[in-house]
Amino acid sequence: MSDFDYDLFVIGGGSGGVRAARVAAGEAGARVALAEDDRYGGTCVIRGCVPKKLMVFASEYANVVEDAQSYGWTLKQGPFDWPAFRTRLNDELDRLEQVYRNLLKGSNVETFDARASVSGPHEVTLSTGETKSAKHILVATGGHPVRPQTPNAHLGIVSDDIFHLDKLPRSMLIVGGGYIACEFAGIMNGLGVEVTQYYRGAQILRGFDEEARGLVAESMRERGIKLHVGTNILEMAPASADRSAGETGAMGGTAQERVEMAQLRAAEGTANEPVWVKSTTGSEGEYDVVLFATGRDPNTKDMGLEEVGVTLGRRGEIGVDAYSQTSVPSIYAIGDVTNRVNLTPVAIREGMAFVETVFKSNPTPVDHDLIPSAIFTQPEMGTVGLSEEEARDQEPVEVYCTSFRPMQTAFAGRPDRVLMKLVVSKASRKVLGCHIVAPGAGEMIQMAGVAIKMGATKEDFDRTVAVHPTMSEEMVTMRVPMRTA
Repeated sequence: MSDFDYDLFVIGGGSGGVRAARVAAGEAGARVALAEDDRYGGTCVIRGCVPKKLMVFASEYANVVEDAQSYGWTLKQGPFDWPAFRTRLNDELDRLEQVYRNLLKGSNVETFDARASVSGPHEVTLSTGETKSAKHILVATGGHPVRPQTPNAHLGIVSDDIFHLDKLPRSMLIVGGGYIACEFAGIMNGLGVEVTQYYRGAQILRGFDEEARGLVAESMRERGIKLHVGTNILEMAPASADRSAGETGAMGGTAQERVEMAQLRAAEGTANEPVWVKSTTGSEGEYDVVLFATGRDPNTKDMGLEEVGVTLGRRGEIGVDAYSQTSVPSIYAIGDVTNRVNLTPVAIREGMAFVETVFKSNPTPVDHDLIPSAIFTQPEMGTVGLSEEEARDQEPVEVYCTSFRPMQTAFAGRPDRVLMKLVVSKASRKVLGCHIVAPGAGEMIQMAGVAIKMGATKEDFDRTVAVHPTMSEEMVTMRVPMRTA
């Protein structure tokens, strides 16, 4: 009989934690418990990938009527009904959360709807006051969006808040240039919101292939998004505030008092006053909503981790080895809380590798190499492997690339362009990177990812017969390199 209450205690009910708990209990026969103080499903299911993708789908219907008319259909454009969509969205999230709960129950995982902190190498304390012991502890608490250190930043919202808007704003300023900022820019623009985006860097989507992100930026501007790079917020305040410090304006009270009142309304969930913003380039504007999409930090605050000897990084991320083990041998961590590769399928893979290592006597390091991913901008970007810039810094390469107007939207008279790109090693002929900017790029890159993970060469692609007429056929018909480096 074990001296512990459980063989495994999982902290966090997101995709990675739930998968690890289920497999450890269901396949390895371990006694498992899991604690979650919010909704089951984590960031992806509740406030990330799933609701965001459903919003992408909703926003893409904006062009359907106009395109259908070009194909001979007589349709009428109607207004977008945000409350109706949000009701359906919430119903779907409720359904998915129940699926997660049922999966845990079906695997005989005991669950606690409570916050858990680590109080010892083998001990967890719940917010209910209970203390539980476990031979192994797995931290899978994910991350959260952060606000910049800007005065009056409380007047803005973060990505978690956007799914709870009572009504769609007429105008929105999005601050940030990463994939979350760019995805929501496309979503809100498609839903009819006037979108302005500030990014302090020279080009959005830093870290991705330069040519691919350039096309995304160009397409965003063509669709009406007012994208400003090299730009950040300098000042922000309630639009009604008299910005002359200490003076009394029409709304009554000093500017500082009105700021405090706006902060109170925000805390109560009743804030609806437009926000005045001055940028670092000197421009000024008023926006119904300011969305900060300026980064995410791991959820490790006040969890007792450092007190028991777990090493944390600069942003609070948990330091782990190749097997997801922390500096305390009995404590492991997976997913966004480790800030390795912050993608849901990666967290799931890390959870599976953890179970193999700890409960199946099969030490399995996590493979973070050649992970395909998609950015649900409009158009989408799919990518796997090295960017052109990364590859040419590593070795001599050939770049095969084409950009063209796809048949479907060209027929409808839209200016949309797509990009297909392969980065190839001159020495080994292996495809080092694949980058696609096109509708459905996420679907295409999954298949390309299989070939590249297997070590496919350019000649392997060349030997594959094209599927015609498709956009993706260009991936196997490019014969002459566009450039070498």
